[in-house]
Amino acid sequence: MGSDNRLDVEAMLAVLKEVPKGDVVLLHACCHNPTGFDLSHDDWKRVLDVVRSRDLLPLIDFAYQGFGDGLEQDAWSTRLYAAEVPELLITSSCSKNFGLYRDRTGALIVCTKSAEKLIDIRSQLANIARNLWSTPPDHGAAVVATILADPELKARWADEVEAMRLRIAQLRSGLVEALEPHGLRERFAHIGVQRGMFSYTGLLPEQVKNLRERHSVYMVSSGRANVAGIDATRLASLADAIADVCK
Repeated sequence: MGSDNRLDVEAMLAVLKEVPKGDVVLLHACCHNPTGFDLSHDDWKRVLDVVRSRDLLPLIDFAYQGFGDGLEQDAWSTRLYAAEVPELLITSSCSKNFGLYRDRTGALIVCTKSAEKLIDIRSQLANIARNLWSTPPDHGAAVVATILADPELKARWADEVEAMRLRIAQLRSGLVEALEPHGLRERFAHIGVQRGMFSYTGLLPEQVKNLRERHSVYMVSSGRANVAGIDATRLASLADAIADVCK
């Protein structure tokens, strides 16, 4: 983040250009955790240029599909990289969009140029998995497979994910609007621009401490807040509390 509580794309690109050639670089497909800031399509293409020039291996964390701009829209960057780079790692999680936190259901997707190389990688991954968990519980994976294999269930699931996405977006815009009477709309406008469950609010550690002690409002000392945990009926009270600690 820059000093204006916006994503500093130029600084990010400068850092990426210093990454040693051939290294793995971790990228979030959407709903960046912890900041809430996502790259634009143009920004993703600029990052792709650096990935190519540095011969980097992208590892795309796709944990929040559907919570940004939609299930299909959130996959744009991942599909772009799958089409444009010779090798790619994708980690996909069902913890959020299926609500399967306790089952830790997800997938590691490996894309390579040749089938032979993929077979070698698969054998190594199987060996790692064997040592880590051997045979994991199948309940969560079975739930996901059942839903995605049934057109009616899949449509209901997609509707529910969309409802959650809209709820989070409305909480973001609602909080910004609730701060307007306090003269803080512009200062916290970035919250409405961010995507997903989390936000770097821009609040300082001392302000976060005062929120906790004076108003029983809790967030990480860095100012990172769980937007999805906000009560829509208490946005005005939350705005009052933020305004109090920002005086």
